[in-house]
Amino acid sequence: MEKHTVVIGASLNPQRYSHRAIIRLNSHNIPVIAVGLKEGTVGTTEIISFDSAFAKAQTHKNIVDTVTLYLNPKRQAAYYEYIISLSPKRVIFNPGTENPAFYKLLKEANITSEIACTLVLLATNQY
Repeated sequence: MEKHTVVIGASLNPQRYSHRAIIRLNSHNIPVIAVGLKEGTVGTTEIISFDSAFAKAQTHKNIVDTVTLYLNPKRQAAYYEYIISLSPKRVIFNPGTENPAFYKLLKEANITSEIACTLVLLATNQY
């Protein structure tokens, strides 16, 4: 079974890093579940709303390897339960998303927090 990456804060705007990450993940043949405020398509990936993602959490639970965040810490709290329910191996906190309170919750759930840039990890084959 392929392991997916969930991109939270996905954007239809090609200038946004989350948009670039979706394209780059696809180019590395990594399946993506994109969650954003506006539904639409980035490359071959459909962006779904948080409500849709939350409704599908049980379906996604066993296929998610990584969650990569593109939301500022103030907006992340609404996603805590969803992210933890997925039981990912790791959560990547991209620049500007650092959140020590969330790191603690993830640690308690035995989920690794990684402060990194998804685009750099992909570019340097460290993803």
